[in-house]
Amino acid sequence: MSTPEPVLEARDIVKSFGRVQALRGASFTVYPREVVALVGDNGAGKSTLVKTLVGVHPPDSGQILFGGRDVEIPSPHAARDLGIETVYQDLSLAAELDPAANMYLGREIPRQGVLGRLGFLDTKAMRRSSDEAFRNLGVRIQDTSAPVASMSGGQRQGIAICRAVTWASKVVFLDEPTAALGVVQTRNVLD
Repeated sequence: MSTPEPVLEARDIVKSFGRVQALRGASFTVYPREVVALVGDNGAGKSTLVKTLVGVHPPDSGQILFGGRDVEIPSPHAARDLGIETVYQDLSLAAELDPAANMYLGREIPRQGVLGRLGFLDTKAMRRSSDEAFRNLGVRIQDTSAPVASMSGGQRQGIAICRAVTWASKVVFLDEPTAALGVVQTRNVLD
């Protein structure tokens, strides 16, 4: 039986910020249906490697392969186009928007007909789809019309993870998804 081709591979990635060399030849490989943990001390470059692989920071040198082919990932949008989603430490949620609006941020569904052409959104469809995604992943939100700023850290984390899992087709990066959570909230996120 042959070894499957890696979904994502980083080879000898170097990244510096001024005089600080954050990555010195970092390599990383993810195979289909594999869970990989990147472990290291604070300041070891874990978040920098993730941000480099998802287009936030361009690498100074090295190679990124996706599905066996050499790629450049110049932006997070380009990473999303490849099927890569990320849950950052800061969650990247719009605090004043509700969970459905956060799920569809940048992917909004326009209403049908002339209203859609005028920029009106199909909030009912987005809410219905988001509620189903939350149910499927066990994310419990009491009031899905409330702004995420009013929700617990675990609920916000659940929304960010649900968004990533819903839209990713190949790879999901979780950058310290439980760093600021308590024991119960951590269990909910891991589940």
